[in-house]
Parts: sequence; structure tokens; C-alpha cells
Amino acid sequence: MTDSVEVISAAAYTEDDSVGGELLLEGTDGSGAVRRTVLPGGIRVVTEAMPLVRSVSLGVWVGVGSRDESPELAGASHFLEHLLFKGTPRRSALDISAAIEAVGGDINAFTTKEYTCYYARVLDADLPLAADVLTDVVGAALLRAQDVESERGVILEEIAMTEDDPGDLVHEEFSLALWGDTPLGRPIAGSAESVRALTREQIAEHYRGHYTGPNLVVAAAGNLRHEHVVELVWAGFERVARDAHSHLTLEPGRSPLVSRAELDAAAGPAPLTLAPAVRLLGKKTEQAHLVLGTPGVTRLDDRRWALGVLAAVLGGGMSSRLFQEVREKRGLAYSVYSFATQFTDSGAFGVYAGCQPKKLREVLSLCREEIGKAAADGISEGELALGIGQLRGGTVLGLEDTGSRMSRLGKSELVYGQHLSVDYVLERMGSVTMDEVRQVAAELLATAPATAVVGPYENVEDFA
Repeated sequence: MTDSVEVISAAAYTEDDSVGGELLLEGTDGSGAVRRTVLPGGIRVVTEAMPLVRSVSLGVWVGVGSRDESPELAGASHFLEHLLFKGTPRRSALDISAAIEAVGGDINAFTTKEYTCYYARVLDADLPLAADVLTDVVGAALLRAQDVESERGVILEEIAMTEDDPGDLVHEEFSLALWGDTPLGRPIAGSAESVRALTREQIAEHYRGHYTGPNLVVAAAGNLRHEHVVELVWAGFERVARDAHSHLTLEPGRSPLVSRAELDAAAGPAPLTLAPAVRLLGKKTEQAHLVLGTPGVTRLDDRRWALGVLAAVLGGGMSSRLFQEVREKRGLAYSVYSFATQFTDSGAFGVYAGCQPKKLREVLSLCREEIGKAAADGISEGELALGIGQLRGGTVLGLEDTGSRMSRLGKSELVYGQHLSVDYVLERMGSVTMDEVRQVAAELLATAPATAVVGPYENVEDFA
């Protein structure tokens, strides 16, 4: 790797008076230039120009997720995601969706453990509409009592749907097995009990406390001009803030919140204490589902590059060890793969497999065997090249549309606290060494795994 690395820290905020904003990353021939402007009130606007496309993806990112909730508030962030689409003083629920769909666009939202995102994808000419709708939805939600009750039923149905899908349910059980009864271990949507208990007042307080200027990032990618996006976002939130009932303030001088990753890095927190367990959820299913894994690495841990290569080699594709051993050679499962997840203070590395119930113990044994081999011996030179190639190709191919570019901007600013150029990311992936992979495999995979099983079984000891 070269010494000149394009890494921009989100802590280096400048409330630039020019509407052109602060240039974070210079693109090639004008494409891919990333700029940032901090508005009064601490709202950040980050854009990436993609002049060869005819669409724009716009997202409002909020720095709150399920891990920010107490047990009494479990599910509040996800509840808010639903409620914000139920209406504002200017728009009904139908008006919100119809406005975007009438121009052929998409509008939606999602909640994770560490952030919430509201986004729309439209033709470039319809960017003003998307900005007006999203700023209205995020900043001026009514949160009416009748909407809370109607949406409570919808969320309970969503939770029930997850419980009927063992492929999703086993991942929730794995989180509980790895992190226990902690905010990271609990489901994002909360439980049926916690959702039934949430009051409108609790949800509204959660909204007012977290949906504030310093905690908001607006990310946009596509055929756009940065200064135009800034003007549209400012106009939208300024209109919302003028309402006497709005909780949003745009006072000059308010600084954006430092990203989660930067806060943890500065404080040097102790790693999240983990007590890996074995969880069995006995259900009459046609297929058994298994996830086993170990603690991983945090978001800014430099070992994440090597762990990505290791995940690709173990279960990243049809040529991976697990796919070959479990599916190709023995025909034991249709789906088998590995994954790595990072948070600000913790992480996970895991393996998933779905198979006929009578084959699960053999599949579990094979997965443990392959994990053990990687922990003891690392990977070969050929596998290293394959893993690096898979990561590099997947990274570039995954950034071919405006939605993925917008998501990358939002997460980089809000969660990671740094903007990495694609060239740097590819270079860092390509520089991963055999020793780095061996070291991370030995450090992580040799620990006691957490295991989650969903299927027609009774004795949890059978999977310990």
C-alpha cells in the first residue's frame, strides 16, 4: 500500500459558508466526487455525484437503533420507523407514498441495531419532491394515538411473520446465544410483550430525544449537484422547524454528533463481555436451521479486512470450503454460508446452514471441523487470492447503483466516522497477507462458539 491514503475523518467538520461544501473525496473525471456541508442545527449533508445516471437516491440517516433502547423501550426505534409514514401536518399516509410512486420512485425505511434510515429513489428531475417528502416525514411526524394503535397491530404481525420463518428466527436466536439479554442480543423489532407495552408518550419521547439535527445525516448519490441538494434539504427542514409544534431546532453553532465508532475509539472501551451459549428453539419444521459462530471484530478494527477474506474462503461462494464439503461432496444442504458482522464495540463471525433435520448433526460436525481447520492452519495461497478477488469484485459490483452509493455515504458519515475511497478499500483488501488471515483465524475461531438451532428437536445438549 502507498503512504497516501484517502481516509477522511467525519470529525473534521467545517461549517463552510460556501454552498459547494467541503470536498471529501475527488472523483475521476468529475464522477464520484464526495462533498459534505454542515447545516445550522448540526444536520450533515453528504453527496456523491454520478453524472452518467438519470436517478438519485436520497436517504435521511438517524443515529439511533435498537441497541439504544432500555428493556422497557425494546422495539421503539422500529416502531418509530413505521409511525413516521402515518402522516404529517402536510401529508396523510396515502399522500406520502402516492407522491413518490406517482413519479415512478420508491420510498421505504429500515431499522438496524445502530441506526435508522428513511430513503427514496427517484428520477433526477424529481429530487426536489423526494427531499420535500423525506424531510417532512422525518421532521414532522404526528405520532397520533390512533396511528400508534393501528401500527402496533402491524408490528405484531411482522414479529409473528419472523417467528414463522425459521431461517430468520435462527439468526435472532444466534444473537441471543452470543450476546445474551443485552441490546445487541435482543431483536430489533422488540418482542410481542414489549411492543404491546409501549405507550405513545414513550415513543414520542424517543422521537424527540433522538431525531435532532446533530443526530441526522442526509446522504444522496446520483445525477446531482451538491449545492442543490443542500438547498433542498435546508428548505425542507427549515419549513418543518418553523412549525410551533416541531421539536426540531436549527440553531446555528450546534455541532454534529461524533460517530459511534469514533466515540468508542476515543474512549477506549472495554470489549463487550460475551458469554457464548447454545440455544435450541424446538419447532416442527421441514428443514432444520443452524447458526454457529464466535465473537468477531469491531467496525474500525484493522483485522476486519483479513476477516472478510477468511469469511469468503470459508463460506463466501460456490468454491468456498463449506459449500464444497457440505453441499457439493455430500449433498447435505442447499444453503450454507459464512458471514461477518461488525458493531462499534463488538462483532460476530458465523456460519449458517439449512438441511433436513436428520442431517443436522453431521452438518454441524462438518462446520465445526472446517472452522477448526481454519483456526489451526489458516488458509492456502490459492485461497487467499480467491478470497481477495471475491471481496474486491463484490465491492465494486455492489456499488453500481445509486442506492448502494447512498448507503455507503450515510454509514460512513454516521457510523464509521470516516470516508474511504473505493481505490483505498480495494488496495487494502489486496494487501491482506497470509499471516493476517492466520492470526485473525487463530484469535477468533479458537474461542468457544455460540450455537443456535431451530428445528424439531427437544434436547439442547445434543448440540453443545
